Formats: sequence, structure tokens, C-alpha cells
Amino acid sequence: MINTIIFDLGAVLIDWHPFHLYKQIFSDEAEMNQFIETICTNHWNEEQDGGRTLAEGTEMLVKQFPEHEENIRAYYGRWTEMLNGPIQGTVDIFKRLKDSGKYKIYALTNWSHETFPIAQEKFDFLNWFDGVVVSGTEKMRKPQPEFYQLLLDRYNVKPEEAVFIDDNFRNIEAGRKLGIDSIHFTSPTELEAELQKRGLL
Repeated sequence: MINTIIFDLGAVLIDWHPFHLYKQIFSDEAEMNQFIETICTNHWNEEQDGGRTLAEGTEMLVKQFPEHEENIRAYYGRWTEMLNGPIQGTVDIFKRLKDSGKYKIYALTNWSHETFPIAQEKFDFLNWFDGVVVSGTEKMRKPQPEFYQLLLDRYNVKPEEAVFIDDNFRNIEAGRKLGIDSIHFTSPTELEAELQKRGLL
């Protein structure tokens, strides 16, 4: 019997992507993609998600790529421009699950502890959760199994009674290894179908 739903946030409930900022900075899409893929990379950003300060991450990269200083500093200096709004279809599903009164609903997110409060203020639905576990605060992140275990232990959740939703297949595999039924998010429509298949909606 499923009694707990665990959501990822970025690219599941919130349309966050560096592209939303850098398309305003770069006129050439190939140049923009190269910058995101080779300089301000996902791996670099995840270190801030894991607890490294924004200032430390930024200065390290500026030292490494001084010719890109302005664009590197824009990453966190103009970070709110990466937030393109809610993914409304998923927010609607979240509301239906919450309004049913059948489930405890948590968030397990790779997010800097410095920027998460900004998002929390901007998106009211981030305050609907029964609990939120933020990687930057805990100094561990997905797909590390201990990060998932932290949520399970903190909120007394049994893996076999939970469903986990994430857009990153690496994180889905980690959830499944812990015995959590995990749904790879691709769209609100697909998520709705997966939840209906499980009798949760």
C-alpha cells in the first residue's frame, strides 16, 4: 500500500534550466551550448547543490576560465532568470494528490541551500510539502543512497510504501536500488498515466 509520494523539483515541478538565462546572453546557440557543456557544467553546479558555497564555486571557475568571468558570474548573479516558472501539469497532479488526503508528500531535491529559499518564496506550492530535504543543506545529494535514506529515516517512510518521481534516470536507478518504486518523469501526461496505473490518482 503506497502512502508516500516523493517528488524531485527541478524539471519536474519547476522549469529550471541555465538555457533560460544564457539564451539572453549568447546570440549564437552553439556557443551557448558549448559554454554550458564545458564551463558552467552540470557537474560544477552539482557541487554547489552538494554544499559548496556559490562564492567558492564561482571563484574557482573564474580562476580557471578568466576570459569567461562575466558569463560565469551571471550563473548565480542572475540565477532567478533560469526559473521559467512552474510545470503546471505536474503542479496540478501534486495538488490532486495532496487534496486526496491519502498521502504524505515530500521533496528530495539537489539544490543549493543558498538559492532554495529564493525558489520557495517564488513558488507557493513548495510550501505544500510535508517535508523537504535539500541537498545543499544536508551536504549530500542524489544519487548517493545515504541522501535517500536520510529522507526515509527522518520521516519514517518505508521504501515499499513510497513512490519517487525524478527526471534524471540516474536518480531513478538509485531509488529503485533502495526498494522505492521510482517513476522516470518525462511529462505531466506520462506521470499522470504512471500514477493512474498504480491506482494513486
